[in-house]
Amino acid sequence: MRTWGAFILSALLAAGGFSAVVAEDGGFVHGLSSSGEPPKYQPGFPRFDYVNPDAPKGGAVTQAVVGTFDTLNPLLAKGDAASGSDLVFETLLKNALDEVTTAYGLLAEGVSVPADISSATFRLRPEARFADGTPVTPEDVIFSFEKGKELNPQLAVYYAHVVKAEKTGERDVTFRFDMTGNKELPNILGQFPVVPKHWWEAKDAKGNQRDISRTTLEPVIGSGPYRIAEVQPGASIRYERRDDYWGKNLNVNVGQNNFATMKYVYFGDNDVAFEAFRSGQIDYWLELTALRWAKSYDFPAVQDGRVKREQVENPYRNAGVLVGFIPNLRRDLFKDQRVRKALNYAFDFEELNRTIFFGQYQRINSYFYGTELAAKGLPEGRELEILNEVKDLVPPEVFTTPYENPVGGKPDLFRNNMKTAIGLFREAGYEIRGGKMVETKTGTPVSLEILLDGKTLERVALPFAQNLKKIGIAASVRVVDPAQYTNRVRSFDFDVIYSGWAQSLHPGNEQAEFWGSQAATREGSKNYGGISDPGIDQLVKKVIAAGTQDELKAATHALDRVLLAHDFVVPTYTLRASRIAYWSDLTRPEKLPEYGVGFPDIWWSKAAGK
Repeated sequence: MRTWGAFILSALLAAGGFSAVVAEDGGFVHGLSSSGEPPKYQPGFPRFDYVNPDAPKGGAVTQAVVGTFDTLNPLLAKGDAASGSDLVFETLLKNALDEVTTAYGLLAEGVSVPADISSATFRLRPEARFADGTPVTPEDVIFSFEKGKELNPQLAVYYAHVVKAEKTGERDVTFRFDMTGNKELPNILGQFPVVPKHWWEAKDAKGNQRDISRTTLEPVIGSGPYRIAEVQPGASIRYERRDDYWGKNLNVNVGQNNFATMKYVYFGDNDVAFEAFRSGQIDYWLELTALRWAKSYDFPAVQDGRVKREQVENPYRNAGVLVGFIPNLRRDLFKDQRVRKALNYAFDFEELNRTIFFGQYQRINSYFYGTELAAKGLPEGRELEILNEVKDLVPPEVFTTPYENPVGGKPDLFRNNMKTAIGLFREAGYEIRGGKMVETKTGTPVSLEILLDGKTLERVALPFAQNLKKIGIAASVRVVDPAQYTNRVRSFDFDVIYSGWAQSLHPGNEQAEFWGSQAATREGSKNYGGISDPGIDQLVKKVIAAGTQDELKAATHALDRVLLAHDFVVPTYTLRASRIAYWSDLTRPEKLPEYGVGFPDIWWSKAAGK
């Protein structure tokens, strides 16, 4: 996929906004809004405001991907999917980048939802076609949905309350829910990729029966604006824009899909990929390293203007994030909260920010950091009421003590933090003998491995490991290739990983996937740490069932506060902006969309206009 860590764009709905788009007579509407107002764009709108409708078509763009791929199947959870599959496959709805999770019809021309939100019906566009010319039908949508739930455990959880998909008209598909009032479900149903049933059920050119339950490197077909033109397994994949694309003049596509070809080149190392960008082999670069941003953009192409640099906050305006070191609670060592808390005292963010980050970062102190959903101070009002409803299931300190990360950066503060860490280990039943932290009863040394999927974060993990060694813990850092990392994380075969979760302004069903007890034991889930806690389960349900924006905010504050109180993660840092660099042939609209960079969708090649 083109977007970081994403398969589904969570189009999560607030109650006020949802009522604005449900027709009283059960009729069809052109979009679903997640704000307190109707969708910004009215029926029949010509285009999104942030695109250039006169953007020239043509030219090529090449992007770098660190890792590998071994499948072109967009529905499977197993295997490493090739980047760019959303160029080939389309969804029922398409999100607007200048609204907070508002979606408009793409394959579907309209959506109908009853007042009790017990179902959602999507009406397909009659002109929608797959690349082989066959119409997109309700059978294709149902096949895609059912196979997605069957083959991808994350989708099974995400759509757990969707119990049936059925054809209810020549171009209509109705999804039935096992509950009412879940304002999220209609919108997120517009976000799964629709694949051609007839193609997957046919035989390939060699006479072999295709099997959607298996990985494949056969160029697949979809209904999207691009087709797969060339595949070099594990090395690169190139897409070509389709001149016969059915939706090229659709309002949600105007000014988009401008490049004639798009290519993704795979690298085993981030530094090697950056060198390819410097040399002009790669056209666009999203910089994730503070040191490189500060020190490595002094090459001639930057100095003479052939490479442009920008730091843009747009993608972070409607999103929160938590990233950090995540201990695996399935390991006995980390089941004790005092051990997890001690790890945070051994992480010296302030020293790292001073020495290797050039002061660019902020310390994260919330699972919804950077948004109004982050808990602050002590609970009050409706949040306090919600916490009192689960009082016996949550840590008592959530009522009395705001969450704070340890502060280091100075020798005396660092020494105090390390003493606190040792004290917490002592309380948990460990002590230092001969310079080694051991379990007091058995004398077993404490050891842990920090698993990484690349070298970029070594400069963060290694100092953390060194600090742990100073209190007698045998901590090591292991870097593995992305494929091995993915397999180990999917099977929960790790002690500590560095990862995180992105959050929308309208959290909902995905919270059960992140923190729910059922997800803790399901391989491949996003509940990386193995959180299984009845109090958190109750709070997740309150977030999902929130009937108003105020209720959602209060429930999310309560959830955030309780998650923090359990010390499930050592929060690290973030920059609330994207650092991008690109060769000057790439051109973008003068004003970027409010909530995104829009690359490559709304960008174009300067050479194409000559």
